[in-house]
Amino acid sequence: MAQSLSTSNRAAILRSQLDVLDTRAAQQYAGSVRLQPPRVVVPGSPQDLGSVRYQGRYSGPFLDLARSAAMKHGIPPDLFLRLVQQESGWNPRAISHAGAQGLAQLMPGTARYLGVRNVWDPAENLDGGARYLREQFETFRDWRLALAAYNAGPGAVEQYGGIPPFRETQNYVRVILGD
Repeated sequence: MAQSLSTSNRAAILRSQLDVLDTRAAQQYAGSVRLQPPRVVVPGSPQDLGSVRYQGRYSGPFLDLARSAAMKHGIPPDLFLRLVQQESGWNPRAISHAGAQGLAQLMPGTARYLGVRNVWDPAENLDGGARYLREQFETFRDWRLALAAYNAGPGAVEQYGGIPPFRETQNYVRVILGD
């Protein structure tokens, strides 16, 4: 019986001491940088984009349309704004040397695939572009690869197992992400 009581007392004392240590240590080391768990960033997640902020000069009416399209499709808005800046310079009548059209520079086949009826309508074009970028992100699970696929096509990203070795595509990804 005496041994049982002694074990019980020891357990109570230990619990009491642990409570004191937990409380005091938690308060004492709460501000310690060294003891904080490392910040976990999932590659390709919005947090992985760091300080990608749209800082372009354009501030016209298409900005709100682009933000809305980005949010509707779960794309970081500043990333999509930088994409549109790079693609068309906010020119709704832009046509690339390859035949891409409008603000988000949709290729005619891609626009048809996305169900965009009028590529010259800024709202439709931006919605299609945001939807297509989201589709690429869902496929590759990484914003860098999604941007590369948007620019060079998903087949090129698959073929090279990453960002294709095309100068235009590598520069495109670098400019949009601010690297």
